[in-house]
Amino acid sequence: MSTFGTSARSVYSVLPTERDPYQYQVGFGNRFASEAIPGTLPIGQNNPQKAKYDLYTESINGTPFVTPRKDNQSCWVYRIRPSVAHKGFTPLPDNPDLESCFLPVNPKIHASPTQLAWYPFDIPSDKEKTDFVSGLKTIAGNGDPTLREGLATHIYAANQSMGNRAFCNGDGDFLILPQQGRLDIQTEFGKLMVRPGELVVIQRGIKYKVGLPDGPSRGYILEIFGSHFELPELGPLGTHGLANVRDFESPVASFDIDQSPWEIVYKVSGKLFACHQEHTPFDVVAWWGNYVPYKYAMEKFAHVGSINKDHMDPSVFCVLTAKSKTPGVPLADFLIFSGRWDVATGTFRPPYYHRNCATEMMGLIYGDYGGRSDEFAPGGFSYENGFCPHGVSYDEFKKATEAELGPMRVHEGTLAFMFETSMQVTLTDYAMKRTGKLHEHEPKMWDDLKGQFVNHLDEINKDLKARGLPLLGAKV
Repeated sequence: MSTFGTSARSVYSVLPTERDPYQYQVGFGNRFASEAIPGTLPIGQNNPQKAKYDLYTESINGTPFVTPRKDNQSCWVYRIRPSVAHKGFTPLPDNPDLESCFLPVNPKIHASPTQLAWYPFDIPSDKEKTDFVSGLKTIAGNGDPTLREGLATHIYAANQSMGNRAFCNGDGDFLILPQQGRLDIQTEFGKLMVRPGELVVIQRGIKYKVGLPDGPSRGYILEIFGSHFELPELGPLGTHGLANVRDFESPVASFDIDQSPWEIVYKVSGKLFACHQEHTPFDVVAWWGNYVPYKYAMEKFAHVGSINKDHMDPSVFCVLTAKSKTPGVPLADFLIFSGRWDVATGTFRPPYYHRNCATEMMGLIYGDYGGRSDEFAPGGFSYENGFCPHGVSYDEFKKATEAELGPMRVHEGTLAFMFETSMQVTLTDYAMKRTGKLHEHEPKMWDDLKGQFVNHLDEINKDLKARGLPLLGAKV
């Protein structure tokens, strides 16, 4: 009798579901290979004299050629028509709400030392047909894409799918967070269905279009210039924890046979240009490489924290990070706050009062993030500049200092996030003048944080006297 059991007949993949009809490969930073038609990829080389089925070979590089191998990102694609088959570029009218230069010389940007917040941003009415690209609006940022270092935070609000229109961002990588409605994203590498609670990263230079299967949609975007997102180092945590490598999902090859007119919108230095062609950009039959879009379900995040006292630094909530040009200093961190256990004893459990060298920008995907003064609601946004003091309201402080402590669930049913950056962030004209949603945090939330220390002078003097020290108020 044979002892043989069985063998796998394919690599592991995530299979379709009712709400997500697509299949995915798993892993982060992998050099994947995918064929919509088996046998299409060339064997033992990348650029054959003649590709199978008379496909065209095209290379896409997300990093310079001589970037060290561990950081090098690129892909080879085999497509029905090459990207050079187009009719040229024409400028599109400026989107006055889209910004890319955040330097002080730009009169359309503003600085703010205080905390700011925005009520949920409006979704266009049915009379305003707005797709994902038309619905981009910039809130804040740093630097400029021409400097190859910086970032921008945007919101999108759309009510129309993109049809025969695609987008290619030449400025930076987009980290997209739908807050309302799924996004059906078709890329050159395949398709992704992204729901609220998931993130998707689409790198610089990759073409894609966005459909709205659930109707009008709204969400948040973090764009980074000159860097790519990566997983944070785990240090003493070891091999696993936070966002685990296996939980990231990339598409499998998928192509259309479509020779109808298409418009590709390119974003270059914040300006928009149209490129027309007589064929779909989504005609890649096979590809291999690691410069590939990916998505991640944030509910899978493996939280870590103190199991006896005090707080871990909020960096333990980091899902993705991007390096700056300064060693050891991130350009941007993406953090999430969701349901988890809090068990610290003898500890003030809410976020402690602090002044952070980083700028913090927060949004809410779903649920309730308490302890704030601004009616923080899904679809809204907040901003706190570096070293702007912040923390919970007096009511939250009082409750936290008097509560009987025991193991408890916090942020149950909630998914909040933070874009954090070490850079100085400026705000756009749109954010400061045109949203109709802007308001400052109400400082009165902290008025009752009185100097309770003075109520203990007798006790303090008694303690000082017992130690042989001068009393408070005594002449020395």
